[in-house]
Amino acid sequence: MYDVKIPVLIVGGGPVGLSTALFSGRRGVRTMLLEKRDSTSMLPRAPGLQARTMELFRAAGLGKEIRALEKGNSHAYFEGGIIKVDTFSDIDNAELLESPSLDGPTVSPERVMGCGQDRYEKVLVAKAQEYGAEVRFNTRLVSFAADEEGVTAIAEEAATGKRLTIRADYLVGADGAGSRIRQSLGVERVGRGTVFNALSIYFRAPELETLLKDRKFILCYASAGGSLMGLSRLHGCDPWLAAPIYYPEKGEKPEDFTDERCVEIVRRAAGKDIDVEIMDKVPWQGAQLVSETFRAGRVFLAGDAAHVHPPAGGFGANTGIHDAHNLSWKLAAVLHGWGSDALLDTYDAERRPLGTAMSEQALVRNRIRHGYATARDRADFVDDVIITLGYRYRSASIVGAEAGGRVLSPDLELTGEPGTRAPHVWLKRDGGAAGAGGSGGTSGSEETISAIDLFWDDFVLLHGPEGGAWAKAAVTAAEKLGVPLVTHAVGPHEELRPAERDWAEVYGVGAAGAVLVRPDAFVAWRSADGAADPDAVLADVLARAAALSPAAGSPHGVASPGAAASPGVAAAPDAAAAPVAAPGVVS
Repeated sequence: MYDVKIPVLIVGGGPVGLSTALFSGRRGVRTMLLEKRDSTSMLPRAPGLQARTMELFRAAGLGKEIRALEKGNSHAYFEGGIIKVDTFSDIDNAELLESPSLDGPTVSPERVMGCGQDRYEKVLVAKAQEYGAEVRFNTRLVSFAADEEGVTAIAEEAATGKRLTIRADYLVGADGAGSRIRQSLGVERVGRGTVFNALSIYFRAPELETLLKDRKFILCYASAGGSLMGLSRLHGCDPWLAAPIYYPEKGEKPEDFTDERCVEIVRRAAGKDIDVEIMDKVPWQGAQLVSETFRAGRVFLAGDAAHVHPPAGGFGANTGIHDAHNLSWKLAAVLHGWGSDALLDTYDAERRPLGTAMSEQALVRNRIRHGYATARDRADFVDDVIITLGYRYRSASIVGAEAGGRVLSPDLELTGEPGTRAPHVWLKRDGGAAGAGGSGGTSGSEETISAIDLFWDDFVLLHGPEGGAWAKAAVTAAEKLGVPLVTHAVGPHEELRPAERDWAEVYGVGAAGAVLVRPDAFVAWRSADGAADPDAVLADVLARAAALSPAAGSPHGVASPGAAASPGVAAAPDAAAAPVAAPGVVS
């Protein structure tokens, strides 16, 4: 007998777990989230929200609510880059270490912003609950066991000691770097391990703002005392966040950092005897470790549970939120019956190579900032905007992607190539139907939207003025497979009209060409021109994109392992392709 039956059980109530609940609920999937803390974060951690992250929040219907949390013009702080000084009072002589490119008007309809998770987690909880998620704070996962049909979990309420037996179709472990779920699964991690140990010191120091002379920066490193201490401005100044390094190999431990010692550390970095009030201290490790798999049968790992790395670059929470989005649309596809179990395998195939590449980039940045980068490190350095928006997927759900090659290309290339995020272009259309992040327009009026606003709920086929055959073929294939799909014609006199850049040129197609975009805004397939048999091509392409058996009559289709036995109906999990998780005890 089960106390609760739920499609998706999520463990971990940080940005990644909350985003999984949010994105799943947005797609009509009920979730329960367990968080052992008694509330959302009280500390302004993970303060840099990337443009891609803001796109996802925009699509989920809370972009404006998140943006409203921004204090001042935080974008100006990003433009200030990463700097280094001897002391903060010597800000006029700051050395520029990095000036990352983070977004741009031709890259995304969104801009980066600074906002600590103590603020945006509250918005995520509220919207997730609005979409039907049951969020349980003060509740820990005691144990779980997975079988071929689902996961049985035991949870305990801290206040009452009451235990709940939960039956879920799937379990998502978003329980952080020390993930008990990952440990219980026996999933190993590979990487360089711990790179350094640091202490986050949250403090108030009213005079510090005067010393900094309103200098804009993402991070400012002070080298006074022989050890770097980073000061973050994205958190704001109430409280400030400083993160000095400590050395366990020298006998140092977090307990040695009394409030008095932390005050002296801040004063030494400031270069002046300023008033300092310590608010909180949190020890942590800068490590580089990636799980050997992000999927074990019915159990998935996301965020820090799947990959950890030094914070240089601010990729952690953002990458985890992107994990959550990639996984949630695929779980929804399977639970709603139009994607097969094989589609869930593409979560690991797509996100794990990126997690590895991104963690390597964090290490490169860490070495550059601490002054021991090699020539190879500088050659391997990839700009932030490529890591956050220009990465590439290669999986069974992507048709025609270049085999092999780098996950992170040296240059930002968003040209409509399969496996890349669909390019952002501004489009005009008659008002009355807002995009995912749009505000809508008065019926009969013209509104401007980003192409990105089209890609969040269904597969989307964009085609040129002479590509009507592609649209007809796509609709036929979607009906046979049961896959949600919409089509849009794009051209000077079509439903969608380019507002600035030429859509066809940006997406690499001609007037008779077409592009199939997945519900996560990644290009699944592209044809520059027409074809002799568009019905056969689209039947195969759409089936492969959803990991389903091809539509009847398609001579090109080959069923993927674990594909659904019938069009539009999810197959039972393929135990050979995705091993069933062993019982786990996580308490």
